Amino acid sequence: MTVPNQKLAISAFIICQDEERFIERCIRSLAICAEIVVVDSGSTDRTLDILAALTAEGFPIVVFREPWRGYGGQKQFALEQCKQPWCLSIDSDERLSPQLIADLPRLIGEPGVVGWRVTRYPFLDGFGYAPPQAKERFNLRLLRNGAGAFDAADKVHEGLRVRGEVRKAPRGGLLHFRPIQLYEQFLKENKYSTLKAGMKADQGRRPEPWKMLFAPPMYFLRLYFHNGLWRCGWAGFIRAATGGVYAFLTEAKRWETAAIARTPPSEPDQGDLDRY
Repeated sequence: MTVPNQKLAISAFIICQDEERFIERCIRSLAICAEIVVVDSGSTDRTLDILAALTAEGFPIVVFREPWRGYGGQKQFALEQCKQPWCLSIDSDERLSPQLIADLPRLIGEPGVVGWRVTRYPFLDGFGYAPPQAKERFNLRLLRNGAGAFDAADKVHEGLRVRGEVRKAPRGGLLHFRPIQLYEQFLKENKYSTLKAGMKADQGRRPEPWKMLFAPPMYFLRLYFHNGLWRCGWAGFIRAATGGVYAFLTEAKRWETAAIARTPPSEPDQGDLDRY
């Protein structure tokens, strides 16, 4: 894709570290944007070299090197560097779909709207991109500069808080391309569930053990039926099931942390073991 002469008044912003496999396709999908802000937290692979080469091609990339602040804090730092009237939050393994690119001029020209929620289409191993009918939930990704912010306390699943009218973008979305095998996916779910459980504890929310029973199947059913992953065969079933695992781990870790705090692990005296 060549860099177009006509740019939209949008600053796309990306946080990254060691994303050489994905970031070039992301940047090329942002060719319509007047500014591309990249905040790197210490890449040691070819990520920075790729960004330099794309800048030499004419892409309006501005790179900042910033130590890791957590997801919410890092995204907020990136947002604060944006100079254009509109800001677009995108990850290095996401790409703007053709229909979303075509609709962006209308979205940012809509009077009175301060933000747009955008859906996403996951890439599933053994299947490919989920069809347009199998959308993920709509997340706020496009907003007027100054209309909102991230919460630096968000350790994971960081989200924008805005003031004003927010609508759903009706056409296209983000194409999420990060093909990883199940053992890697479970490592990711384990990491994110730890962050989520810790975030809830920081908010003073008490464990709710009953959610270990109901949250996993509800999470699975939402992904599989409501979001349409049933359209993706066994690949969709597996993706929905791993979502259920994430929901279980989050609640189980919340209960476990509280239980250990109440009763720290201590090996019983020998006299307490006679019944064994």
